[in-house]
Amino acid sequence: MLEATNLECERGGRELFRSLSLAVKPGEALRIAGANGSGKTSLLRILCGLLSPSAGEVRWQGSRIQSLKEEYASQLVYLGHAAAVKDDLTAAENLFISCSLAGIALRADAVKQALERFGVPAGATPVRKLSQGQRRRAALARLSVSETVPLWLLDEPFSNLDARGIELLKDLFVRQLARGGSIVFSTHQDPGIAATQVVDLG
Repeated sequence: MLEATNLECERGGRELFRSLSLAVKPGEALRIAGANGSGKTSLLRILCGLLSPSAGEVRWQGSRIQSLKEEYASQLVYLGHAAAVKDDLTAAENLFISCSLAGIALRADAVKQALERFGVPAGATPVRKLSQGQRRRAALARLSVSETVPLWLLDEPFSNLDARGIELLKDLFVRQLARGGSIVFSTHQDPGIAATQVVDLG
């Protein structure tokens, strides 16, 4: 279970949120809502350990994430708002490398299938030649091969997706929750996902 207690966050001398607590159990999805600049990205970065809160703590399975370090990192997938893909590499190379760094061994056919599912060319086309939507789907293809990862932390995963991409992502959400995984995702618009909880940062 992912737990956060009395979190506070300040950025640039401005308080984004304070006294924020949450708990996400296996099989649950938590949606972080709010306008641009309300702190959605900062909260996700705190939850994955990339940003330290001004106050409060985050725990995974009862232990503080700072003490777990690499062990916690291996238990989650974090996808930021930006596609975070290397422009000079192909989509397949990007997916293979990101999974290898996370300790997920993939066969070439699994990489190809994950990309094809999201309509992303798996050939020799470098990512810089893909559209913004294709770049986003190339990053999200990581979720197709992360069935064994219990925690997904996703920043605006539905942005730059067409209707088909949204439906594919919704299906991955359903599958993740059905196998007992947990999802925390941010969005400024309701994508129609039946989240167990909603944290509205305003």
